[in-house]
Amino acid sequence: MKRLILPLLLVAVVFLGAAGCGSYVPVASGDNFAYLYGKGAAAIRLQARIYQPDDARAVIYFKLRTADLLYKGTGGGGPYHARVVMSYEAYPAPDSKELLDSASTFVKDQSMVADEDKELIGSMPLKTVGNTPFILRITAHDLNRDAQSTVMLRVDRGASGSAQEFLPLGANGLPIFDDHVRPGTTLKVEAERHAGALLHVGHYPPVQKLPAPVFANVPPPALDNPPDSTFTVRVQPDGTFNFTTGADGFYHFRADTASVVGFTLFVPTESYPTVSTAQDMVSPLRYITSLKEWDALSTSPTPRKDVERFWTDAAGSRDRARDAIAGYYGRVESANRHFSSYTEGWKTDRGLVHIIFGTPSTIRKDARGETWVYGDETNLMSLVFNFVRRDEPFSGNDLVLQRDPQLKSAWYRNVESWRNGRILQN
Repeated sequence: MKRLILPLLLVAVVFLGAAGCGSYVPVASGDNFAYLYGKGAAAIRLQARIYQPDDARAVIYFKLRTADLLYKGTGGGGPYHARVVMSYEAYPAPDSKELLDSASTFVKDQSMVADEDKELIGSMPLKTVGNTPFILRITAHDLNRDAQSTVMLRVDRGASGSAQEFLPLGANGLPIFDDHVRPGTTLKVEAERHAGALLHVGHYPPVQKLPAPVFANVPPPALDNPPDSTFTVRVQPDGTFNFTTGADGFYHFRADTASVVGFTLFVPTESYPTVSTAQDMVSPLRYITSLKEWDALSTSPTPRKDVERFWTDAAGSRDRARDAIAGYYGRVESANRHFSSYTEGWKTDRGLVHIIFGTPSTIRKDARGETWVYGDETNLMSLVFNFVRRDEPFSGNDLVLQRDPQLKSAWYRNVESWRNGRILQN
């Protein structure tokens, strides 16, 4: 796959709306947020992050993949044109109907190749709303295809030293949209608010513990252990510093040693976020294998061959095995995109449920967390999973499942379906 990157802000940007403007129609009706993690989210791979260089400014950076957009020609070949509306809505809380602010940006791109795959990166200013946190719904709407995707971000206000005061840049000078980077990666980080300051950095080993089944009363991994090493980094007078990642795990940067709030860089142990190697395929199988099977797979000298045999034996044919592999590892990659926190998304509670059960029919979100419902909300036979947000310094995306012994039969039913090569939604 060709990976070309457009220069930052090469896209044409025209403001279509601002605070108080009535021309923008909300992207979603009601408060069912299942669309955030469903097939629509995969159709347009939208990533976004917030950078707050000072109290007066905040910027939304966004990234799209041109392969996900429809480029239209004039009938005689190229050039081909894409038309996307980037929009945001600000709310006090995920389930609030009180619109604090909204704006839209029109993005145009041109290519001589209709199906070229490159990264389309741009930005739009965000009007700061007071000194209290709020929620952003950021949406990309492909006008040519009439398809859209949405992400939700919490904007930290009034919390000095938060992760949104740091903007990591890659070797190309463009923002990195996921704070998970490979070992040995050199980054330039913008931190204008901390120009000249000394940052205190702690390195923590990776969390190896996988989540327990949904019915098992097992606590989540503790995150209060001390770092295995500490050091300092000086922010230059221009508000930037360079950093090269070392061992796997994660690095936590703090401007104030009296506070746990800070910016975290994660160094995963695998080909995150995609499943690229044989070992990447082995690890997530722990959710649907016995301990004996897992030991054999994890120590196999030929892991790819044994993984293929596992799926072929489960599905009964190579064609069905291909479908099962695509479905299972597609959910692993989707979990990495949506649920990564102090560890890769597939290793989290939401990732576990997403892989085994699929996208729920209904998702309700509030300040406390999320509730996933598989089936009709009014049906007592529907499956319900409650996730509670955990207050920890490394990630704002850490939700812990409230496990329930009554989910045991549903768990084993879906695990057995996977072991038979059948993909069930719930």
